[in-house]
Amino acid sequence: MKLKKRDSNVKAKDYRKQGLVTAEYYGKDVPNLNLVVGYQDFKKAYSAAGKNTVLDLEIEGDKSTHALIHEVDYDPVSDKYINVDFLHVDLNKNVDTKIPFVFVGVSPAVKDLQGTLTTPLDGLEVRCLAKDLIHSIEVDISGIVDFNSVIRVSDLKVPSTMTVLTDPTLVVATAVPVKEEKEEVPVAAVPAEGEAATGTATPAAPGAATPAEGGGDKGAESKK
Repeated sequence: MKLKKRDSNVKAKDYRKQGLVTAEYYGKDVPNLNLVVGYQDFKKAYSAAGKNTVLDLEIEGDKSTHALIHEVDYDPVSDKYINVDFLHVDLNKNVDTKIPFVFVGVSPAVKDLQGTLTTPLDGLEVRCLAKDLIHSIEVDISGIVDFNSVIRVSDLKVPSTMTVLTDPTLVVATAVPVKEEKEEVPVAAVPAEGEAATGTATPAAPGAATPAEGGGDKGAESKK
């Protein structure tokens, strides 16, 4: 990818109007540089490399230097790239990074048993020489044949040039059955004491004795 040094007298927004993305280049034992790169050139490189593949940067005709895309800033409204940080790397020194997963194949537990694929992890933390970095790690889910099948970190095929830093016992992918929604049965209301079964109390006639007054003749005698 070809980049140019940025003119400190030109505002970032003016560069963006020209179809350029501002950039910062930094790292150990290298000078910090303020740069610009063509929007489409960066978009193409970022789509192909992501954040874990070494890029060859040519800065104003100088010999190529190597870097990783470390951080990308987006416009909150248009979602376009507005700034990128490049981190210098030495191809012969170790780097710690995260390699994303790419899930391939078809899981019988999902296709035939109507289960749901769950993927708790989205990538693998590794350590390796910068020159040995790869773009992604494939995870074949065709081995998930039922709801007891589990793919763990220890099951992955990783190049021998890499040291895996992620816990080998962690689950990468599995399938779970779809939960059946139980139909709610309405609960019949229990009538309160003194109410009819319909839930509506029958009003007493004027002058009639209530259960508390004893009712019947005894109620009449007490009134006398």
